[in-house]
Amino acid sequence: MKVQFLGAARTVTGSCHVIEACGRRFCVDCGMHQGNRAIEARNRDVRVYRPRELDFILITHAHIDHSGLLPLLVREGFDKAVYCTGATASLLRIMLEDSAHIQEMEALRQREKYERRGLKNPLPPLYTVEDAQKAANLLTVVEYHKTFTPAPGLNAVYYDAGHILGSASLRLEITEQDENVSLIFSGDIGRKGALIVRDPERPPAADYVFMESTYGDRDHKNEVSSADELAEAITYSHTRGEKVIIPAFAVERTQEILYCLHLLHREGRLPGDMPVIVDSPLAIRATEIFQRNYDLFDDEAKKMLAGNENPFALPNLRFTLSSDESRAINTICGPAVVISASGMCNAGRIRHHLRHNIWRPGASIVFVGYQAAGTPGRKLVENARKITLFGEDVEVAARIFTINGFSGHAGQSQLLDWLKPFVLEGTRLVLVHGEEPAQNILAGLIKQQFNITALIPDYLEELALEKSGQPRTVKHEAAAKPAINWDFLTAEVERKWAIFKDKLPLVRERPWVEQTDMEEALAKMDYAITRLISRL
Repeated sequence: MKVQFLGAARTVTGSCHVIEACGRRFCVDCGMHQGNRAIEARNRDVRVYRPRELDFILITHAHIDHSGLLPLLVREGFDKAVYCTGATASLLRIMLEDSAHIQEMEALRQREKYERRGLKNPLPPLYTVEDAQKAANLLTVVEYHKTFTPAPGLNAVYYDAGHILGSASLRLEITEQDENVSLIFSGDIGRKGALIVRDPERPPAADYVFMESTYGDRDHKNEVSSADELAEAITYSHTRGEKVIIPAFAVERTQEILYCLHLLHREGRLPGDMPVIVDSPLAIRATEIFQRNYDLFDDEAKKMLAGNENPFALPNLRFTLSSDESRAINTICGPAVVISASGMCNAGRIRHHLRHNIWRPGASIVFVGYQAAGTPGRKLVENARKITLFGEDVEVAARIFTINGFSGHAGQSQLLDWLKPFVLEGTRLVLVHGEEPAQNILAGLIKQQFNITALIPDYLEELALEKSGQPRTVKHEAAAKPAINWDFLTAEVERKWAIFKDKLPLVRERPWVEQTDMEEALAKMDYAITRLISRL
């Protein structure tokens, strides 16, 4: 009986925990890795998932970092049941197809770029819309609190995680060779008092808890101060005649922002002449799913609906579906609020809006969700002075707002509160879905408050599950973090620079126009090295 961590191990994306028990091999989540090129390369290493050997998949919620590789596994031979809640199934059907469309469009652009440069063998799309549709056909809906048995000896129950619509924590009971071991996979734990969704539930105690730790290093501001910060960003750009650009995840975060803007409008704090534009076809379809699943809303949202008040409605609200409509947004003169995906600025329409607005001193860029390491969004919240968009370095002159109070994740104190009843029962704890600094801080607090040592696994690490005693681990460090040959890279730069210097007399003899071309190429190299050094 063991668990292997194929994602969300010292990172916040790519959630996937593969379990071998009762003669079965299955996984909890199969998320897409998001970040820099090295992190995203993990998406194409299908061998570690061994899709044909998976007997079933359990999905905690619809976010792409927990579900986005499902079509790829289907493409590579997985054809068994995928269990999830009803709302998660509804969202997955549109989210996976949207993700596939993005994969196809990115692959097309890459192929055209290769052809223009005379290169061959561009990478194919990770998966296609057809793969996503096949994956959606495998979805098997399970209700909250209802025990189901995906295989003999394995019983599972979903509990409301309060993160997004349909999100769940998962409790497993595994009986193997007369030994019973219970596991809890928290999924992403929501915040108490969050807009729209209900507060997170806590499953009954278990032998092991695999708990997310995204915000293990800090707490969030409350919703009141978050609304005030959003109002401040709107006022800042409105008085300067510029736009407020909000990179927002299409599911949950966009709906929360609309809800908050609705409240600001009701309070007279949203300028009447300021249009609000939702520029994401996926967000539009997701909002429709939210409205059909109002039974999952919290009491405050239900109260608004009972009074015939639509929490997602605004007088100046516009939705843009087509690419032409999206491009037209950037020809609008004057202030506007533009909500667009992706939430980490690493794909989608938001990158175009950043290119048109981030260099404008009166514009605002408002981040309302977690920004993973290596993403453009992370660079901006860490005060990058320039950002590369579509191959062009763009000056950051807009004002950057980071409003963590809209986060769908529990903060540090809420994580500790959620965990407390489990540790009193002697549960062993594994921290997942967090970056290492945040995990170390949270682990230190857990040791201090509860006197237990949390295990923090690395990518590809394996954990042997036992009813009692210290769990045994096997690491695969060489495969998880391939060594970077810095000596070779620096030696190559030095060698080629020496060759260029030796040929400098010949360069000076070239025609002047040709020399200016070489000067420009060398200046670009100098600029790239300067930026590299500045990061240190």
